[in-house]
Amino acid sequence: MQANSDIILAKARWYRLIPIAFITYSLAYLDRANFGFGAAGGMAEDLGITPAMSSLLGSLFFLGYFFFQVPGAIYAENRSAKKLIFWSLILWGGLAMATGIVSNINALIVIRFMLGVVESAVMPAMLLFLSRWFTKSERSRANTFLILGNPATILWMSVLSGYLINAVGWRWMFIWEGLPAIIWAFFWWRLVQDKPQDATWLTTPEKQALEAKLQQEQQGIKPVKNYAEAFKSRIVILLSLQYALWSVGVYGFVMWLPSILNAAPNMNIVKTGWLSAVPYVLAIIGMLSASYFSDKTLNRKAFVWPFLLIGAVAFYGSYLLGANNFWLSFVLLIIAGGAMYAPYGPFFAIIPEILPKNVAGGAMALINSFGALGSFVGAYIVGYLNGTTGGFGASYIFMAGSLLLSALITLVAVKQPGAAAKPEPVKVSMP
Repeated sequence: MQANSDIILAKARWYRLIPIAFITYSLAYLDRANFGFGAAGGMAEDLGITPAMSSLLGSLFFLGYFFFQVPGAIYAENRSAKKLIFWSLILWGGLAMATGIVSNINALIVIRFMLGVVESAVMPAMLLFLSRWFTKSERSRANTFLILGNPATILWMSVLSGYLINAVGWRWMFIWEGLPAIIWAFFWWRLVQDKPQDATWLTTPEKQALEAKLQQEQQGIKPVKNYAEAFKSRIVILLSLQYALWSVGVYGFVMWLPSILNAAPNMNIVKTGWLSAVPYVLAIIGMLSASYFSDKTLNRKAFVWPFLLIGAVAFYGSYLLGANNFWLSFVLLIIAGGAMYAPYGPFFAIIPEILPKNVAGGAMALINSFGALGSFVGAYIVGYLNGTTGGFGASYIFMAGSLLLSALITLVAVKQPGAAAKPEPVKVSMP
């Protein structure tokens, strides 16, 4: 009877929670990534935005994101991730829509910064939320289905944004793409509970079985007294630096790929939208594959650094090809994009397996905040290099170097093949 209960529990969690997490993070990513399309689709021209200012505006989001990660995660850990994400959905949807009605650069600066502030707690809060509902042998896949909202959103957003800008202009593109977050906030509030013991759709034995398994996993982790001790630990410091360098490559790529493609001969915004979507197809395949085998082997390290190295080599290859081999260079950009996204699930499974739950959420927030700092640097410097050099070669070298360093730090930071000792078998199943 207990075994059957565990199997039912596992299926219920996957079917009920993962689609909700996926949609929520998808909407967060929609409202940060469509800026690149707005800039390429007439916003820069209409508002008189220079290339240097466009780089700053594209990266300001991440500055707001950097400063408010840890406070938001601490609130989610100690009080309510559900409430935090509810209000974040409403506020970031409103700010995204406001982007479509601005008439001057100063207002746009404020909106971009505040959008980062509002969205800052979503990623660590969602990772913390999933760590309360999924066990170690499931966590990489659960994280991946959350973060799949990133490439999946860019995939359809790239196509949709191109058509919207072509049909109704960049202003209405922002307005229409900001509205769904506000609507979804009320679905989130109705469908989600903070912890398993609050769920009416689980039986008492199911709640007890899940809680017992999660408690068992905590017993093998060395105690950490407080956030200060966790933040000073070697693994958190190194992973913060690693994730910052990784994010330089990811967001330099995400924010400026539309502009890189739009500069090609015989290109228009609709074609740009379709081509911009292609790397994210490979990203989705890579993320699902890496997370599956990482959970199967409980090896996180082996499914992070090789992908980052592949991304570095692909960017360097694009640099060597130069501007005269557009289609071959584009194939390498597809490989780089897919490789950069593949390790997310295994990477974010590392911290909950080596730090106790009283500090894991804050540690993930700190690491993610440094990722935001790297995103700021990547988005700004890639845009700056593209504008000042008149080409994309320098930015390819910059992103390649950042990913190479990130891969090397991963090798140093994570000593064991897996992040922690292999747990006892658990009777759970994933559909």
